[in-house]
Amino acid sequence: MRVGAAALVGGIFGGVGTLCFLLAFGTDYWLLASDNCGPFPWRATLTAENSGTEQQKAVRVSPPPLTLHHEGFFWRCGFQVEPATHAVLATLFTNQPESKVCIHGYLFPLPVALGPVPHPSYDATAVFRGFWTLLIILGLVLALAGGLLLVCGIPFFSHKLYRLGGAFFIAAAFLFLLLVVLYVLWVELVDVKRYVLQERGDGCHGAQVSVHYGWSFMVAAAGVPLELLSGLLFMLVGYMVRARK
Repeated sequence: MRVGAAALVGGIFGGVGTLCFLLAFGTDYWLLASDNCGPFPWRATLTAENSGTEQQKAVRVSPPPLTLHHEGFFWRCGFQVEPATHAVLATLFTNQPESKVCIHGYLFPLPVALGPVPHPSYDATAVFRGFWTLLIILGLVLALAGGLLLVCGIPFFSHKLYRLGGAFFIAAAFLFLLLVVLYVLWVELVDVKRYVLQERGDGCHGAQVSVHYGWSFMVAAAGVPLELLSGLLFMLVGYMVRARK
């Protein structure tokens, strides 16, 4: 009975923890930032009414004073908000704008050349992004593999699969813990202002940038203790099953 209860609790913790990791991986709200740099040079396609041909024309839009950025593994997005809008509240699903500009997030911080070239900007913190990308993928793979092993181990009551699945959960928890710590170091020690403004080059020296931890980061941090507890419980279950045999 104790083995079954421990396995049930471990399964709940592991399932919720893995779900947290999936949400953190699949959502793009790790970094939240707002700035008052000013308008973007957008590319607009204008259609001539008479000739029916399309021509490209660079136009300058005058947005509200603040530009809000949010970023995760897949996408890096920006959109305009009112000056009094809080960054965290503005990124809730119910407050999303109808249109925003997004580029692939996993390309950052690599050399970028958006709009007119000639001088792409390079962020020297690319090594942080590289390790962060590697850790989040490995951690998620270990969490999913551990869950699969435990699902296979429950019908056979195999102590080896219990212990192996628990070890995978513990390894995933430590990888996500390292991921969270690395992200905190990146936000606190690196010039995030330059990173946020890099698409606009050197034209925003006096811009004020406000940086926040997004809810994707918070979800990942919440999943670490759940995954760790689940792994320890399944390791214990594995030893208990082995002792009974």
